[in-house]
Amino acid sequence: MREDIKEILMDENKIREKIKELGHNISEEYNGKELVLIGVLKGSVMFMSDLMKEITIPCSMDFMAVSSYGSSTKSSGVVRILKDLDFEIEGKDVLIVEDIIDSGVTLKYLIEYLNGRKPNSLEIVCLLDKPERRKAHIDVKYTGFTVPDYFLVGYGLDYAEKYRNLPYIGILKEEIYK
Repeated sequence: MREDIKEILMDENKIREKIKELGHNISEEYNGKELVLIGVLKGSVMFMSDLMKEITIPCSMDFMAVSSYGSSTKSSGVVRILKDLDFEIEGKDVLIVEDIIDSGVTLKYLIEYLNGRKPNSLEIVCLLDKPERRKAHIDVKYTGFTVPDYFLVGYGLDYAEKYRNLPYIGILKEEIYK
């Protein structure tokens, strides 16, 4: 798989240090609150798992699966909920955990959907933010890294369900996905 990577953008150590920092900030801000982390499947799994290890206050987790991509590399703009929450979030402080924010279309829909469930607060933590591609305005409370508009894989990010297991984030060679 390494031969398909043009360049490693963030290695394991850089990712680990950023997640420690995010976990510390979240722990301080949400201390004494009923924090629920909602991971957006499938890409957020690695990030959410490592982030939870760095959060030092009690918290619970749940997952949602939403899609606007299908098998394409670009968002279709049509959002579908493939897996909804298992638990109620009314009156709780909710933090959506995203691997990457790209166009923002899916996340904007998800925010509106979850706000309808009356959480006490609803914020976002993302490992990667790609603002150049933004089509919908999204307020992100915690951002790991702002990244350029490359096709990124690794650490949960995929192309055709491959590369998620790479321990780093890399730029996929264009000939792989074109």
